[in-house]
Amino acid sequence: MMATAEGTSDMLVIRNLAQVFSGDLAEPILDADTIVVADGRIAAVGAASRLDLSGATAVIDAKGSSVMPGMIDNHSHPVMGDWTPRQNQLGWIESTLHGGVTTLVSAGEVHVPGRPRDVVGVKALAITAQRAFSAFSPSGMKVLAGALILEHGLEEADFRELAAAGVTLVAEVGLGTVKDGPTGRRMIGWARENGMTSMTHVGGHSIPGSARIGAETVLEVDADVAAHLNGGPTALADKELSLICEESRRGLEIVHNGNMRAGLFVLDEVRRVGALDRLVLGTDGPAGSGVQPLGMLRLVTMLASLGGVAPEEALCFATGNVARLRGLADRGRIAPGLAADLVFLDAPMGGHGSNVLDTIASGNLPGIGMIMVDGTVRAGRSRNTPPSIAVPERLGAAG
Repeated sequence: MMATAEGTSDMLVIRNLAQVFSGDLAEPILDADTIVVADGRIAAVGAASRLDLSGATAVIDAKGSSVMPGMIDNHSHPVMGDWTPRQNQLGWIESTLHGGVTTLVSAGEVHVPGRPRDVVGVKALAITAQRAFSAFSPSGMKVLAGALILEHGLEEADFRELAAAGVTLVAEVGLGTVKDGPTGRRMIGWARENGMTSMTHVGGHSIPGSARIGAETVLEVDADVAAHLNGGPTALADKELSLICEESRRGLEIVHNGNMRAGLFVLDEVRRVGALDRLVLGTDGPAGSGVQPLGMLRLVTMLASLGGVAPEEALCFATGNVARLRGLADRGRIAPGLAADLVFLDAPMGGHGSNVLDTIASGNLPGIGMIMVDGTVRAGRSRNTPPSIAVPERLGAAG
C-alpha cells in the first residue's frame, strides 16, 4: 500500500536523495530517496516507488545530495536582534543558518550591556528576550531565547510567574550570583517543576563575574545539561570529567568553543559509560573566540574524524539528541509529522571521497546546497561552507 499525503493544500516532493540522515541514533540512515512535505511538515519518507506522489504542487530535485535535519545549537548566547555585543558583529544568526543550524537554544543573554542583576531585572530580561525572538526569526532561524540567569533572591513564585509568561529555559548555573550546589539545586528543582530545561556551567571562569564550577557542584546542582564539559573555554581535569560522565544521568555537552583534547576525552568517556544518547553539541558562541557560523558542522566533523564515531551518529548529537533533551518534539529528526527543517549536503568541490560520509570521516567539511525551514527554502548553496558538488533545484510540479 502506498503512503500518501491526502487532504493537504501544499505538497512538495523532494526526490533523488542519495542518503537520508534521520537524526535518530536508533536508525541514523533511512532507507529512502524521497521526502514529501505538506504545509511545512514532513508527510512521508521512503523510496519513491512506495510513495503516492501524484498530488505534488512543487518538486525539488536533490540531484544526488544527501539530507539531514537542521542542526540545533544547544548552547548559544543571543542578545537582541541579529547582533552580538560580544564581538560587535551584525548578522551572525543569519550567517549561522548558512552553517546548517535551524534552531538556536539560549544558554543565557549574559552579554547584554549593563545586564541587570536584581530579581526584577533578570525576570524582565528573560521575558523580553523570549518575547522578542518569538516574533523575530533571522532568515527563518528558530531562536529559543529568554534563559533565566540565576541570581540570589529568586523564589519559587518567580519561576511560576516566568513559566506562565512563556519562559522555558534557565541559563548556566554560575553565570549569575548563584554558584553553589545547594542553592543551584533548589532553583533547578523549581525550574524543573515548572517545565523549564536548565544548564550548569562546567569548568573554569569563562567571563568576568562567572565562577569555576567543578564536578562536585555539577552533580549536586543536577541541571538538565552539564554544559561544555570540554570547557567554556577552560576544561576541568580529566578525573573530574570522568566523574561527571559516570555519575550524571543528565545531558552531557561538548562545544566548539572549548578544549578539543578534552572534547575527545569526553566523547571516549561518554561512549565508555554507554551514554551516547545523552551527548549533545553546541557552539557556546558568540564568545571570545568569535562568531562561529560553521561551529556545529565543524564540531560534528572533528568528533567523527578524530574521535572514531560514525559520521551519521555524530550528526545525531547535533540534531535528534538535542531535540529530545530539550523537549523539542517537533524537530531534530526526519520523520512524518515533524517540521521540515532540512539541510541538503554533498561532498565539497575539490575534496576527496565519494559522498558526505567519506567527507566527514576524512575531516573535511561537506558543502551545503540548500536549507529549508518549515518547508520553505531559506538558502541555496551556502556562502560559508565549501561549495557542494550537487545543488538541489526547485522544479514545477511536472518537472
